[in-house]
Amino acid sequence: MTAPPTPAVPDAAIRLTGLQKTYAAAGQVPAKHALKGIDLAIPRGAIFGLLGPNGAGKSTLINILAGLVNKSAGRVEIWGYDQDVNPRQSRAAIGVMPQELNIDPFFTPRASLEVQAGLYGVAPRDRWTDEILALVGLTAQAESYTRQLSGGMKRRLLLAKALVHRPRILVLDEPTAGVDIALRQMLWDNVRALNAQGMTIILTTHYLEEAEEMCDEIAIIDHGTLVVRDRTAALLARADSKTLVIDTGGWAGAVPTLPDGVSIERRADGRLALSYAPVRVQADRVIDSLRGAGVPIVDVVIEQPDLQDVFLSLTGSR
Repeated sequence: MTAPPTPAVPDAAIRLTGLQKTYAAAGQVPAKHALKGIDLAIPRGAIFGLLGPNGAGKSTLINILAGLVNKSAGRVEIWGYDQDVNPRQSRAAIGVMPQELNIDPFFTPRASLEVQAGLYGVAPRDRWTDEILALVGLTAQAESYTRQLSGGMKRRLLLAKALVHRPRILVLDEPTAGVDIALRQMLWDNVRALNAQGMTIILTTHYLEEAEEMCDEIAIIDHGTLVVRDRTAALLARADSKTLVIDTGGWAGAVPTLPDGVSIERRADGRLALSYAPVRVQADRVIDSLRGAGVPIVDVVIEQPDLQDVFLSLTGSR
């Protein structure tokens, strides 16, 4: 049987069209529409964030990409391969680091990688087990049983297993949940290095500051629908608010009247926090109104909105 031709390098690493997933009713449990027609193109070479509250449909989407869950409707293309037409090629183009620690406790890290490579049909001459072990910092533990590894080392092994077949796309599903700062930094250093070599990274995380720091673009899913997709900087700009935090040097006078659209509160440390929308009110008007009311200004700090503000405004979730 002739293998399908390799498609031209696609502009989208992953393209989803009308993707739906419905879990059938079972007993007293009603049917669940986990995905309700997702249209999404993830650009080649990006670090792309896939965010959403618990139960939003993120895990279902990732499991469909990995070939672990069958979709109900729609089209999935991975690196230009239609998942229905060329399932083997589409699966070979993607590696997934799952949340769950699905590791055989009686294998060594080296054996785990060799078995994983065999499952993907990687010929012995094409394997890069030693390089992967060095990349994730497990060279010294290569011959230890995985049951003897710490939780952080097991997470490193999950990343290593996702890389054995040199995938074009790497999916990281909550990769830093419950890990220490050192491991988190190691992981992100590796992710940046892999991305610099051309690998597309898809990240799901509950740590919004990570998505803000790492991701070029972000899509937010809620209740099985795509709420928004945009560049990270553009999403942050949607939270059109700023806060001027004024150090008054201990001033305890009455809170002054401020321009329309400006709210004020006195914080526990005595500083005044003035929130406003820059499109409606300019900062110099806020400062001038304070000076006009005789409020001493010792220092000013500007607090910018973050991704959590955008996330909450779009999903209403915490």
